Amino acid sequence: MEKSRPLWDNPLQFVFACISYAVGLGNVWRFPYLCQMYGGGGFLIPYFIMLIAEGMPLLYLELAVGQRMRQGSIGAWKIISPYLCGVGVASVVVSFFLSMYYNVINAWAFWYLFHSFQDPLPWATCPLNINRTGYEEECEKTSSTQYFWYRQTLNISPSLEASGSVQWEQALCLTLAWLVVYLCILRGTESTGKVVYVTASLPYCVLIIYLIRGLTLHGAVNGLIYMFTPKLEQLSNPKTWISAATQIFFSLGLGFGSLIAFASYNEPSNNCERHAIIVSLINSTTSIFASIVTFSIYGFKATFNYESCINKVILLLMNTFDLEEGSLTADNLKEMKDYLMATHPQEYEQLLPQLKNCSLEAELDTAVQGTGLAFIVYSEAIKNMEVPQLYSVLYFIMLLMLGIGSMLGNTAAILTPLTDSRVIGARFPKEVISGVVCFINCVIGLIFTMQAGNYWFDIFNDYAATLSLLLIVLVETIAVCYIYGIRRFEKDLHTMIGRKPNWYWKIMWAFASPLLIISLLIFYLTDYILTGTLQYQAWDATQGQLVTKDYPGHALAVIGLLVAASTMCIPLGALVTFVRKRLERESIPTVA
Repeated sequence: MEKSRPLWDNPLQFVFACISYAVGLGNVWRFPYLCQMYGGGGFLIPYFIMLIAEGMPLLYLELAVGQRMRQGSIGAWKIISPYLCGVGVASVVVSFFLSMYYNVINAWAFWYLFHSFQDPLPWATCPLNINRTGYEEECEKTSSTQYFWYRQTLNISPSLEASGSVQWEQALCLTLAWLVVYLCILRGTESTGKVVYVTASLPYCVLIIYLIRGLTLHGAVNGLIYMFTPKLEQLSNPKTWISAATQIFFSLGLGFGSLIAFASYNEPSNNCERHAIIVSLINSTTSIFASIVTFSIYGFKATFNYESCINKVILLLMNTFDLEEGSLTADNLKEMKDYLMATHPQEYEQLLPQLKNCSLEAELDTAVQGTGLAFIVYSEAIKNMEVPQLYSVLYFIMLLMLGIGSMLGNTAAILTPLTDSRVIGARFPKEVISGVVCFINCVIGLIFTMQAGNYWFDIFNDYAATLSLLLIVLVETIAVCYIYGIRRFEKDLHTMIGRKPNWYWKIMWAFASPLLIISLLIFYLTDYILTGTLQYQAWDATQGQLVTKDYPGHALAVIGLLVAASTMCIPLGALVTFVRKRLERESIPTVA
């Protein structure tokens, strides 16, 4: 069904939509983590190689397919070949899974935003116990920011088996998050074009403010030195290259169907090649920019913790050995410890278990990603800033803009095939279709607001998309190059943008990108097999820390269903098409 008119008022609006979708939370909380884990500045080498070999070619391919076919993911691949209808269905299923749990992040961001107006911030100090004689025992064993996250926000259960009840505060925040998304897509994907200017540009404004503030923080330079110091030995580690390829793959949002849906509303003459390059470069530049901001805050946090540790050791030694004030400083601490150990061996040995080994390098080496970075590390840094309420409000507004921007793309991937459908799109207005999709997702999403909801969140985050998306994009690439035909695709591009793709694009599409995706699939499958029993991190309130536990049987069954539900759409779609065509042939009477 041909689109009656283009969605985007101009090409710039389309670019903003792609940026709003592609530039998401992964740029802020996953890329810095990968830099930290795999060689600092050295990680940028495999990252940009993967951008050239994988990111830009596959993004260009999806944009071109959507723009040429003028359909959502299901219709676009069905036009290329009726046997590929399952590819589009698989993309919609993955986008549906993502929407189910991804908006919970926006709910958490709303929760923190509402609490950011308090003075002091509620995660700045531990709360008093019931008797008001001291602090909560669980909080004393961990930190105030971790306590606020695990106990006051999630009220997390000790294991996945103890599901607990729905937390009404989080349920209300989730409902609000879905209401905001619904208002943004009220008239289907048409209203999305008006919202993306805000969701794409506002996070950059906040990041610039944070950059200026971050660079002026005490110890920020320690974090930046840590980030940009290349550890070239990591280049020989296969996981470095795998992580770079995976980050490019998922940060651009390949395989979800959102990019195809967005491009399907373009003018047929839109220069999708130029836009693929622009969006890819802006996405990668944003990752580096966000990392500079993150590592400046990392440096501040690490330096603050390191100096606090040193001061506690100094105070402990001065009180124990009755030293003169000013005689023990951070500069002579090591020498004084050696002196005290030699002159007071028994007292020093008794004190040894209480003496922490303070290390700035160890603080910087603490790798955190995902919700741990967004809601714990950043919160801990913010509470130690001047005017923490201001920076807290700015930060969580930025998280909301990033999260909502990604949700607009996810819902577009679901709504576009539905409104394209003659069965659904012709019978119901866009407002009703959008409302039903949001309502279903919101109701199912209440699972993630239970006390064990964070564990289910991790399951969906880890297993709902990874293997499925790799398989989807592999089939997409093979379908365009070897089923639809690379030469036919060249002619389509010549018709749309006025020129055929050069040798770089054709080599990447036909050979490099498929081989790279196959390598990623082999790696992930091998990794899952070698891992053995799948495990998760559970919060132990008695110890005030995360502990590793094995997934129970029902959780493993859900993981299997998540992977199978999307991947099986591709062969099942081809099988159903084959059977239907066979039955149609047999039903045609033969002429004697």
